[in-house]
Amino acid sequence: MARDTAEAKAEMYGITFPAWRGKHYVTLAELLVRLGSFGLDLTWRIEFDEIVDPRCVELKRRSADTGMDTLTLLSLTTPFLELIDAEARGFAGDELVLVLTEFDSSSWDVRAVDERVLSKLRHHYPGAEDL
Repeated sequence: MARDTAEAKAEMYGITFPAWRGKHYVTLAELLVRLGSFGLDLTWRIEFDEIVDPRCVELKRRSADTGMDTLTLLSLTTPFLELIDAEARGFAGDELVLVLTEFDSSSWDVRAVDERVLSKLRHHYPGAEDL
């Protein structure tokens, strides 16, 4: 059984960065691609406050069950899907290993058990700050 999400988050490293890079919005799909092989074998559950697109209904349905694999999540968030107040939790087995939180379409918080994931994202998103 997965540990309590708040407890797991407390044990993770984290960064935050603006979701808007000039006129470019960093989507969940883009973050998934930037994760590379680390995110490929994870099972995802996603929660959000607002249904902003018909695809959100399918995301919610799949998250209610056993979750979805990365390629399924990627297919449901591409092309461009801007979420409002959303959290995608990535699990390796029963262990929460990655949390991608989007705040009001303005910033992303990324928490991971592996600091190398954050280092990779810092490279792509200069100016990211530690949480």
